[in-house]
Amino acid sequence: MPKYSIVVPFHNEEENVTTLYDRVKHVMEQVGESFEMVFVDDGSRDRTYRLLEEIAAVDSRVLVIKLRRNFGQTSALAAGFDHSQGDFILAMDGDLQHDPNEIPNFLNKLEEGYDVVSGWRSQRGDNFILRRIPSRAANWLMAKLSGVNIHDFGTTFKAYRREVIQNIPLYGEMHRFIPALASWFGASICEIPISNPKREFGKSHYGISRTIRVFFDLLTIRFLLRYMTRPLHFFGAIGAFGVLAGGGLSFWLLLLKIITGQHVMVAHGPMFVVAGVLILAGIQMMGIGLLGELQVRHFHTSAHRAPYAVDRILRLRSSEESLLQ
Repeated sequence: MPKYSIVVPFHNEEENVTTLYDRVKHVMEQVGESFEMVFVDDGSRDRTYRLLEEIAAVDSRVLVIKLRRNFGQTSALAAGFDHSQGDFILAMDGDLQHDPNEIPNFLNKLEEGYDVVSGWRSQRGDNFILRRIPSRAANWLMAKLSGVNIHDFGTTFKAYRREVIQNIPLYGEMHRFIPALASWFGASICEIPISNPKREFGKSHYGISRTIRVFFDLLTIRFLLRYMTRPLHFFGAIGAFGVLAGGGLSFWLLLLKIITGQHVMVAHGPMFVVAGVLILAGIQMMGIGLLGELQVRHFHTSAHRAPYAVDRILRLRSSEESLLQ
């Protein structure tokens, strides 16, 4: 069983595959511990998978996972985490914007006892207006809403203990919120500065639209951290407020009817409608909360469902590698 697993998702990165493999292999061999490299092809349309296939054919430490289509970075990482075997797992991008020479810094922090080690792009070289300003704003909001005081949630360059990452369900675009979700499980988290070299080959798969999606994800993560196991507390509070407000208005209109004898619908028709809508909406919100509680129960009792579909898995056996040599 390898001690370390290096998980790298690829999507149309044919120019970077071989170089990244050589550099990661060189660094990990210098570390001197057993390791494996888990390369995930996330539905690439170029020669990325073909090159990964050639690498796996000559190195038994390489595991290649080919997904049936492009599921996104979070699902590709989930596939790599699920099929990795190391006690410590490090994730990084396949575009060479993460320097493999910094891997030992992450591993040293894990050895010190931290559960999650997150990279921090303290000196970024990308576009100031389109990338750096939105990123700083999103990271500041993430830190405030999640309660995890780190500077850079967006980078994939992170290291984890297996027992921590295997308890975090990944779907959608939740990979950037792993530190926040890990803190919910009581994980210890630290941050180390990393370099952010410019991309040499290929083009970035991210734009300003990614930042916009992050702000919607912030609402999701805030809700998950506070009400993931008790949704009735959130929806029930809103529903109770609606029922109480509508009931109070209805009671006041009833008193007016009894005391003054006036026709409520003629004199206070809009208020009567508002009271009815508040009561019905409040009941519906409490019903949603109860349904959420049923979903939580189902989540804790159902079988694990992976957010991806694997086409094939390649790994050279050690005996076959010795024959090649």
